[in-house]
Amino acid sequence: MRDIALVDMLKAGLHFGHQQSRRHPKMDSYIYTTRGGVSIIDLEKTREALTQACSFAREVVASGGVVTFVATKRQARDIVMAAAQTAGMPYVVDRWIGGLFTNFNHVRQLIINLDSLKTKRAAGELEKYTKKEQLDFEEEIIRLEKLVGGLGMMERLPQAIFVVDIKTEKTAVREAKAVKIPVIAMCDTNVNPVDIQFPIPSNDDATKAITYVAGVLVEAIADGRQQHDQRLATAAKEAAATLAAVNNAVQPVIE
Repeated sequence: MRDIALVDMLKAGLHFGHQQSRRHPKMDSYIYTTRGGVSIIDLEKTREALTQACSFAREVVASGGVVTFVATKRQARDIVMAAAQTAGMPYVVDRWIGGLFTNFNHVRQLIINLDSLKTKRAAGELEKYTKKEQLDFEEEIIRLEKLVGGLGMMERLPQAIFVVDIKTEKTAVREAKAVKIPVIAMCDTNVNPVDIQFPIPSNDDATKAITYVAGVLVEAIADGRQQHDQRLATAAKEAAATLAAVNNAVQPVIE
């Protein structure tokens, strides 16, 4: 993972908060100063928070867990979707489905239905239906793609979520809290981070800031996946060695 440098965060504009009149008192400890009526975030604290968030995400993935990326506001959607795809993680960028976490069985069924329709389409099985029915199937695929297209690999509740703008994604944060899923989130100066386990004080509107934070997180996840793969390889070698030892011990008895 890259070094989290103050100069890089400065260039990405992570330090620019909202107008002082819009600041939330719970973010006061993260604000360094005010310039021209704008709250300036303390990037030292941002670096510390981002480092902690990345360490947590790395360990989640190293343990075989999943981090779901969530960002439905316009300027963040494409950035977060690309980051999630690079990381090989599920994502929500169109709109949050009410009950995604609190009624996951229903959402999982939607994912299964989408996979089934796409498999049948690829195999040509939908061609036996009338044109009207085929059109209905296509419309259903499009509808489900928008709803759960980014969640295909999420077979169970994730072990963490990454959120851009907890005001916009308040429903996601509320559901995560209800089912005790830790939240990593970019928190601007106008929000209350009390329900966020890993708040990252930063500008959550600028595309450069979102790109930077998401990029650092993706690299941490890549490190975690590498650790996970190494753990699996080590476990496989140990299992093979144990089996070989058992076979060697049993063979003389059989003979």
